[in-house]
Amino acid sequence: MIEIKNAIEGQAAEIASLIMMAMTDDCCLHFCGAGYGLADFHRMMTLLVEREDSQYSYKNTLVAIDGERVVGISVCYDGGKLHQLRQAFIEAAKVYIGKDHSGMDDETQVGELYLDSLAVLPEYRRLGIASRLIRATKERANKMRLPRIGLLVDKENPDGEALYVSVGFQYANDSHWGGHEMRHMTL
Repeated sequence: MIEIKNAIEGQAAEIASLIMMAMTDDCCLHFCGAGYGLADFHRMMTLLVEREDSQYSYKNTLVAIDGERVVGISVCYDGGKLHQLRQAFIEAAKVYIGKDHSGMDDETQVGELYLDSLAVLPEYRRLGIASRLIRATKERANKMRLPRIGLLVDKENPDGEALYVSVGFQYANDSHWGGHEMRHMTL
């Protein structure tokens, strides 16, 4: 039976892999400096998940668990705290992937719980896990008294967009992030 729970620090490597799956290899490599690759990015993301002051922190993560295995994630945080939470990424990127991202565009805004990364392992897809993670994310938004959830979906990911529409997300505006054209959607 799949359970949705708050993440723990010991799940950092599995969570990092799922964050990278949500981002896509192309996007991860876009963030890497010359001579750095996916292994470097994974090492950095694992360290960021282990931290409590990072946008990717296990504290900001809900996991879908099958036994002891993390099979899905929802990484979400208060959009109003983006700049504070992003500092850990900016500092780590200089060290682990050789690139300064201090001028990165904002991907979220005040007043929304930003759903940064949603991913489910391929062999667990189409079982309703992503929808359950989104519902749990909405419950978290309600507890935090944030009126909506916001996310970016790649315009080249129609399956992802269809999932979000099926659970009630609506198009808000166009955006650009990680070298990709995106749609900002809210629930």
